[in-house]
Amino acid sequence: MGNLCGKESDHFATPGRRLDATQAQPKTASVPAAASRPSQPPPKVGGPPRTLGGSGGGAGSSSAADDARRKAAEAAEQRAKQASTTSGKLSSQLAAQRKQTRTDTLKELSETQLRQRDMDASADVRNHN
Repeated sequence: MGNLCGKESDHFATPGRRLDATQAQPKTASVPAAASRPSQPPPKVGGPPRTLGGSGGGAGSSSAADDARRKAAEAAEQRAKQASTTSGKLSSQLAAQRKQTRTDTLKELSETQLRQRDMDASADVRNHN
């Protein structure tokens, strides 16, 4: 089978080389131009330390950050109050279900099963007669 899109050529038509033969190594290596120049010291970075994320306003930026933090806290409290108020039948049922403990849930399921068994037994009695 051949290559569908490539040229047909005989890879063994050219003479190869032996496995123990090595390639000819150059006698001298070239030196990069950057190594021949004298090295320069890296540039110095100066100035006073700055806080990241701010506008760089110094003392005025801390009061702006406090103001933003206070507004964010107020908004979070507002959302929490809205979430805690019940607005309808489904939300009140959900709140009641969340308040149930594991034992309350198991007790409710047990009572449901007992009622189901009683209804099945009464249906069997009716059908038997």
